[in-house]
Amino acid sequence: MRFGIEGRRARLVARHHLGGTASDPEQAAADVVVLHATDPATVFLSVLARCPSASVKDVARVMYGDRKLVRMLAMRRTLFVVPADLVSVVHHAASLDIAGQQRKRLVRQLTTISTEPELPADVDGWLRSVESSVERALAKRGTATAAQLSADEPRLRTALLPTSGNKWDVKRNITTNVLVLMAAEGRMVRCEPRGSWTSRAHTWEPASNWWPQGIPGLPDAKARLVEQYLRRFGPATVADVQWWTGWTLGATRKALAALDTVDVGCGLVLADDAVADEPAAPSAALLPALDPTPMGWKERDWYLPADSRPLFDRNGNIGPTIWWGGEVVGGWAVRPDGEIVTRLLVDRGAAAARAVQDAADRLQPRLDGTPVVPSFPTPLEKELRTA
Repeated sequence: MRFGIEGRRARLVARHHLGGTASDPEQAAADVVVLHATDPATVFLSVLARCPSASVKDVARVMYGDRKLVRMLAMRRTLFVVPADLVSVVHHAASLDIAGQQRKRLVRQLTTISTEPELPADVDGWLRSVESSVERALAKRGTATAAQLSADEPRLRTALLPTSGNKWDVKRNITTNVLVLMAAEGRMVRCEPRGSWTSRAHTWEPASNWWPQGIPGLPDAKARLVEQYLRRFGPATVADVQWWTGWTLGATRKALAALDTVDVGCGLVLADDAVADEPAAPSAALLPALDPTPMGWKERDWYLPADSRPLFDRNGNIGPTIWWGGEVVGGWAVRPDGEIVTRLLVDRGAAAARAVQDAADRLQPRLDGTPVVPSFPTPLEKELRTA
């Protein structure tokens, strides 16, 4: 079996629900493995694009009421929303490695950078004492904001002082660093925000509220994570897998070696999944900035337009994209009054243009007039939003 571009696009459309075929928010998330959550709005918009029956309230309920989707810092030190039954895989395959890196970095900063107040010689012991105190404070409150926890444990407000005269090098406290580290280690969980569904001000809960017995161990977690990825994103090259996971090349090859895979010309698929998906009639989809589909591969020429520069910021973050039949054909934005505006970069005919407008018209009322501004604006998104 060999996969060409059309075969890859057909598989992408079917498995990523770009035809709006997901039955509920949980399936919409699980079938792209994880949802990007660096931008809070992305989680909701990614689900709404794949699940026509879902509302913003439905997505919030699944995350915070049913606890079927969990925010976790994981691959590439990126924040994701993870299906509950995949938490153990992601935690042991990615989050713990990230936590180890974060702890070393924070201890190094606290050791080498002047702080206010000054710290004792045993910085590592001091930090662990702070974390234990935070755990006790959070357990007592049940749910807390970062500000509440720093009021309960004032050492969270310890500040790293500037080391240069650069305007961006400012005094900053370690509250976020400590809470992010503890969450990556599986000791606390990001929960419902204070504010709207686009808010970044999340509250925190003890991890024991979610996993009373702790997150189960999983010795082959890295192989299991790659298996999940190939099931949804294959064919994928070794470079794609390494980029998506954020691992070293050695760790990537080791995980792939534990799986039964075959090369279909443009990448690897699982050996039991080498039959091409049946192509469906083309349909339009509006995916948000940093959606897991356009961010799923390092090598992206097979689904991007010839000139994709308007869709990316300087750091390679992709903005909102319009899809037609498994390829990106344009971009879109939400203006301050809640209006959705679109622009096609590729002409795929009148039927495609009508379908894109219909998709925008269906999505707009589901946002309830909420303006959406991506964390990383791209040239096209900014132009459309501010025009």
